[in-house]
Amino acid sequence: MINKVEIANTNTSKLQVLKNKEIKELFKQMKEGDKDAREKLINGNLRLVLSVIQRFGGRGENADDLFQIGCVGLIKAIDNFDTTLDIQLSTYAVPMIIGEIRRYLRDNNMVRVSRSIRDLAYKVLQVKEKMTKETGREPTIDQIAKELEVEREDVVLSLDAVQDPVSLQEPVYNDGSDSIYIMDQVKDKKNTDELWAENLTISEAMKKLNDKERMIINKRFFQGRTQMEVADEIGISQAQVSRLEKTAIDHIRRLYK
Repeated sequence: MINKVEIANTNTSKLQVLKNKEIKELFKQMKEGDKDAREKLINGNLRLVLSVIQRFGGRGENADDLFQIGCVGLIKAIDNFDTTLDIQLSTYAVPMIIGEIRRYLRDNNMVRVSRSIRDLAYKVLQVKEKMTKETGREPTIDQIAKELEVEREDVVLSLDAVQDPVSLQEPVYNDGSDSIYIMDQVKDKKNTDELWAENLTISEAMKKLNDKERMIINKRFFQGRTQMEVADEIGISQAQVSRLEKTAIDHIRRLYK
């Protein structure tokens, strides 16, 4: 076949896709002890694994390995999925698949982290979770260091060592039409859009915007707020803030071409 692409001895062009109704019925059969139903659920959602591993392209990792690790995440998701919740399997499974792959990449990274630093990182995370539950807010690095009786720098080093690098272009939310990327949530007082805006006749440009757009531009580029902070302040979604911000910037650019 011309379009035949095999990953882990699986012909990806022949991967089936189950409909939501079929998935629900298979889960029902699985809960009744039908082992074949579980197998069908796994095979019917392999395209989900395939779509996820494409996010990790360009890292030099073997696609077969990533696919197999992703399948482990899919199986865990299927075995732990709560059918009483009003969510689709894919919504629950994708983070599980991503998590499994990231753990694999972390544990097999060429930059090895010493066992002592990794162990300290896990202790830090445990203490952080414990203190957050007790106080209702996240503890500071200094508080964690004091609790564990270690140096502040050691806490920071251990956390950095177990973090996976992420791209600023990685999407964190999509409402079906617009995506929000990590870079949209980063507070940067020296971003290029602000430097560009400062070279314009600001007062005249802002007059051309409606009240909501003007407020968002002001908070984002002159007060240094993140999109999430702006959304919380004015009572709309972050996706709406992102759309209004981009529309306002495009409007100003058109005026000053």
